[in-house]
Amino acid sequence: MTRTVNEVLAPAKRLVATPLLLTLLAAPLSATAQPAGVIGEDELPLEEIQTFAEVFERIKRGYVEEVDDATLLRNAMRGMLSELDPHSAYLDVDEYQSLRESTQGEFGGIGIEVGTEGGQLMVITPIDDTPASRAGLLARDVILTIDGTPTDSLSLQEAVTLMRGEPGSPLRLEILRTGEETPREITLAREVIRSESVKHELLEPGYGYLRISQFQSRTPEQASQALSRMSRDRALDGLVLDLRNNPGGVLQAAAGVADLFLDSGLIVYTEGRLANTEMSFSATTATPARDVPLVVLINGGSASAAEIVAGALQDQRRGVIMGTESFGKGSVQQIMPLGNGEGLKLTTALYYTPNGRSIQAQGIVPDVEVVRGRLEVADERRGIREIDLEGHLDNQAGSAQTRGEFSERLRDDYQLSEALNLLKALNVVDRRR
Repeated sequence: MTRTVNEVLAPAKRLVATPLLLTLLAAPLSATAQPAGVIGEDELPLEEIQTFAEVFERIKRGYVEEVDDATLLRNAMRGMLSELDPHSAYLDVDEYQSLRESTQGEFGGIGIEVGTEGGQLMVITPIDDTPASRAGLLARDVILTIDGTPTDSLSLQEAVTLMRGEPGSPLRLEILRTGEETPREITLAREVIRSESVKHELLEPGYGYLRISQFQSRTPEQASQALSRMSRDRALDGLVLDLRNNPGGVLQAAAGVADLFLDSGLIVYTEGRLANTEMSFSATTATPARDVPLVVLINGGSASAAEIVAGALQDQRRGVIMGTESFGKGSVQQIMPLGNGEGLKLTTALYYTPNGRSIQAQGIVPDVEVVRGRLEVADERRGIREIDLEGHLDNQAGSAQTRGEFSERLRDDYQLSEALNLLKALNVVDRRR
């Protein structure tokens, strides 16, 4: 921006605030005088309030386009919250409703969780089976533009609002991936996102796979039902709990999932400035998967509530944490409705693992680090074995056992394959004991 000589040299003139603003600012101020530089605990800083009124009035009089008072005040509230941390935000009516919909598991959009880092809009994780995941978006992809609008000029909530829309409508994103110099453009079609947070299957007889993509209100109940289905015919010999690319969600749901595997002890506790922000969650004795050998998969897209579960299971030595370091979001947000249908999303506390670890900006470090990859099976020619020799003795115990087919899920997911191998190894060691 070019500044003229007059702008630089002319002394600033103190302008008188509008009667509307004076009325808004005067009501909460205390009449008790304070010494210069000293502000009571419940007092507002008069000098900064006066400066705010001056800025407000200068914008009203001099901005190139006319702006109404309500818009200016709303923008001021947005700025006040966005400068606190990347997760606090002022929510207008549409944004507040959108957030409520997402926690209930259904909304319109592309199925992506985003955050900000260093002023850049960044993918935390794509949600399973959504346009975002099918288009190949990855954790830590930087979103440069949304339908041509640069994201560096948008708040987090404004970016989310832009990405949501009518099912079937196109959305164009320009992203920059780590390690690449040239941005890539991706066009997606919005869908009605019905987010089922729990999936399960048997990888092999006796070895279960439980995938939790995010933590919603019903996630603990759904996860418990999935464990019951997988152990219906026989007890599980091992379980892989997949929390990769899980952006978090409801704190109570995370505690409920951890409780499925723990029968005692602390799961998580929070600390904040207000009494009602200090909570703790402990395991109960009703534990459907108390003794099942457990491997928990995490990566850079595992955040918030996913880190609560991983941290609790790691601290209590209930399972082996495998994968790569998690995202490191250790703060708790409360959604506070306002009387006009709008709301606040405000960071009110930090959460801590049972051993008192704060994960904020640190993350969970896995017990066993396994990077993302794809398993390639070598084309090894079968050599001559005893069974091929003429006149070999038969095995009196019966026919030779044949190996099962290598599943496609394990073939395409090296981390999952290693988790299954570790579970088998743990069972071998346990039998020797």
